[in-house]
Amino acid sequence: MQQLFLRDGKIMSNKRVVITGIGMITPVGNSTEETFNNLLNGKSGITEVTLCDTSDIEVKIAGEVKFDPSKYLDNKQQKRMDRFTQLAIIAANEAILDSNLNVEQVSNETGVIIGCGIGGLTTLEQQYDVLVNKGPQRVSPLLVPMYIADMAAGQISIQHGAKGPSFDTVSACASGTDAVGTAYEIIKRGDSTAMIAGGAEAAITRLGLSAFRASRTLSIKDNARPEKASKPFDKNRDGFVLAEGASILILEEKEHAENRKAKIYAEIISYSQTSDAFHITQPSENGEGAVRAMQKALMKANINQEDIDYINAHGTSTALNDKNETAAIKKVFSQHAYEIPINSTKSMVGHTLGAAGAIEAAVTALSIKNQTIHPTINLNDPDEECDLDYVSEGKRNLEINYAMSNSFGFGGHNGVLIFKQYK
Repeated sequence: MQQLFLRDGKIMSNKRVVITGIGMITPVGNSTEETFNNLLNGKSGITEVTLCDTSDIEVKIAGEVKFDPSKYLDNKQQKRMDRFTQLAIIAANEAILDSNLNVEQVSNETGVIIGCGIGGLTTLEQQYDVLVNKGPQRVSPLLVPMYIADMAAGQISIQHGAKGPSFDTVSACASGTDAVGTAYEIIKRGDSTAMIAGGAEAAITRLGLSAFRASRTLSIKDNARPEKASKPFDKNRDGFVLAEGASILILEEKEHAENRKAKIYAEIISYSQTSDAFHITQPSENGEGAVRAMQKALMKANINQEDIDYINAHGTSTALNDKNETAAIKKVFSQHAYEIPINSTKSMVGHTLGAAGAIEAAVTALSIKNQTIHPTINLNDPDEECDLDYVSEGKRNLEINYAMSNSFGFGGHNGVLIFKQYK
């Protein structure tokens, strides 16, 4: 039976939301199954950059997706989509197929929200070269619809006939989490039956690598050993590894999913957002904004700190993030913080920016479904300020009833999701 609650004197719905489909294309796999299996086995997807010339750039490594677009898209689609949109379409197609959801039957009640922090950077760079070398009359009329960050959501909506809410969330590294969380709230309040939600990013370009290197956020110590470069919570970490990818989840109203006997990975029970209001790139001191986001998520989920069995950390492999996230977890969970297994998907995938939160949301749901979590690789010499259980010894089987996924973005954007085992 649908629950109701009051807001400003009005009757609002309070529906439950489950995950019924997952699609992923990442540096460690071109499907959900391949991605999750490689994560469990501790396989890194970080390699030497092949997507652009790095001869004059200090950074030589990244998390590239190795895929042939022609296997998924026809020639016309390839020419009209930037790489980030191509990745989003591939992941969305897998997620919809996995969910067995007939979008046409609920087209007016199915929406699309895709998080993206940057957009079509590859297309923008290419067309800028055209402008400089050939003149303004030669710039492509497709530049705008290929470059703008909301086009992944637009293309998915068009291709699958999803006529509900459709837009993009842009909140830097929290974009994917905010997309999933916003989609969850849309279903919860009764505005949609299903949502196609996630994140996509493809910013491994000369400009992308150069810009992040200029901000001193990228790792350069392990150019000769790419698979060792991303080392969250390790004393020798020197920055994150830029990566690309996409992850799409099918969120569905619980009763609708149960009525059609859908496979259910997990239930989403809480989403929260806060802002640091502190610095354009650095997290607030001692993770103050992250503390409030986690506390708020727990309050909205109506569970205690001790109920959380697993945390998928933001875990970027940067000096400030890792120690501040650790401090924030300790502040929120007190002694229980030392009992919670915590891992970083970025240790193998790298940092996919706007797609990161969606990839990690999918990984968290899969971990709950399989009651198994992947390791944090390359954690050989833990930072003294990072002294929690980061699952460095290999994959771990454990009972997960409640799990949390954290995302913290440039600009001070904090997003937290809490998932529950579906029974």
